[in-house]
Amino acid sequence: MFATLKAAWLRIIGGQGAQSADEMAMAAIEYQGYRIRPAPYRSGSVYQTAGVIEKDFPDGTKQHRFVRADTHPGKDDAVSFAISKAKQIIDLQGDRIFG
Repeated sequence: MFATLKAAWLRIIGGQGAQSADEMAMAAIEYQGYRIRPAPYRSGSVYQTAGVIEKDFPDGTKQHRFVRADTHPGKDDAVSFAISKAKQIIDLQGDRIFG
């Protein structure tokens, strides 16, 4: 289980086992002053929900990376779900996600 979580985390932060630049590059979506960057990754035959939430502050840009257990058969579905999950995180937690 730890190996799976470690591999997922490395994919998100761009470490070993990272996807190609084409797969990682996704346009950011603006939402309530935050930038959402969906970053689903292939896990076996499905795509894992993952992404990054960013916001600019006077002292610089802060990021919150998330990975969820939800999987999807297609990349487009995973991207859509990652965006909706990020919006939910923002709505529920706001700037506390950076604390």
